[in-house]
Amino acid sequence: MDRKKIRCISVFMLLTVLTAIVFVMNVFIGSSDISPREITDVIMMRSSNEISVGILWKIRIPRALSAMLLGGALALSGYLLQTFFHNPIAGPFVLGVSSGAKLTTAFVLIFAAGRFLSVNSFVMISAAFLGSLISLGFVLIISQKVKNMSMLVVCGVMIGYICSAVTDFAVTFADDSDIVNLHNWSMGTFSGMTMDNVQSIAIVTLTSSFAVFMLSKPIGAYTLGESYAENLGVNVKLLRIILILLSGFLSACVTAFAGPVSFVGIAVPHLIRQSFKTSKPIVLIPGCFLGGSVFCMLCDMISRTVFSPTELSISTVTAVFGAPVVIVIMLGRKKGSVNE
Repeated sequence: MDRKKIRCISVFMLLTVLTAIVFVMNVFIGSSDISPREITDVIMMRSSNEISVGILWKIRIPRALSAMLLGGALALSGYLLQTFFHNPIAGPFVLGVSSGAKLTTAFVLIFAAGRFLSVNSFVMISAAFLGSLISLGFVLIISQKVKNMSMLVVCGVMIGYICSAVTDFAVTFADDSDIVNLHNWSMGTFSGMTMDNVQSIAIVTLTSSFAVFMLSKPIGAYTLGESYAENLGVNVKLLRIILILLSGFLSACVTAFAGPVSFVGIAVPHLIRQSFKTSKPIVLIPGCFLGGSVFCMLCDMISRTVFSPTELSISTVTAVFGAPVVIVIMLGRKKGSVNE
């Protein structure tokens, strides 16, 4: 067995172990003190303590599961966008995709909920998906006019600001009772998740992730160049459409349930590439999902425990850890361009 295979196996084992450890930490650590034995009894259905059962099964476990699934989905969405644009600093948050999804979801919550539309998981995801596609459409139009990828990212950021401004304007028409919830959601949070939410999230994210994994070979050819992929018989136009749809669907699911979460879609794929030292999609796709799960669960645990009982928004914590990675990427690209 060569070094590359050993490295891949080792990194996968490390990510799997970290996912399990951080998930357990999220379940065991919280503002309410529950002994490890009591937690074990609750999980094994041997406890009759209604308070402990409620805290674990209605708050901590759904929240940890949603952070794990949505974190993986967001990292995978970022990987697809980076592959599509051949740019390591492309991501749902930077390109305005998350802001577009946030805009349409907020409109549904403010103007449609309780009036003529019953808001459920399907409606939320559909609204967020529509918004993400609209933002991606604008980005694609700009990408045809602007060949400089740095300018494309700047334009994506501007689209995000426009969507955020329209969202803030719409919030002024919301009921007073909904403004606080909308504000917390717009900042990004995994709180308030239920097992029903987790079930919907699991169906969407795992199905989409499996579809992405099945496209590993054509994606691998695409990363080597469109001409190379066409010579191998890959329908590049169809593949690009599928990449955009899957990326938008994954990021829409995250925004619909947790709001916009920053920097995960950029930082995690880069860290995973550096860890595996490979560009093979068959390795990076599951690696990004596991890496995003670990990253978001860890950030969520920090957001709710460091200043407990005050809770930080998840985007605040992900920005603290993710932004330096983006700066390193940009400095590396600038250094590379100077050397050339």
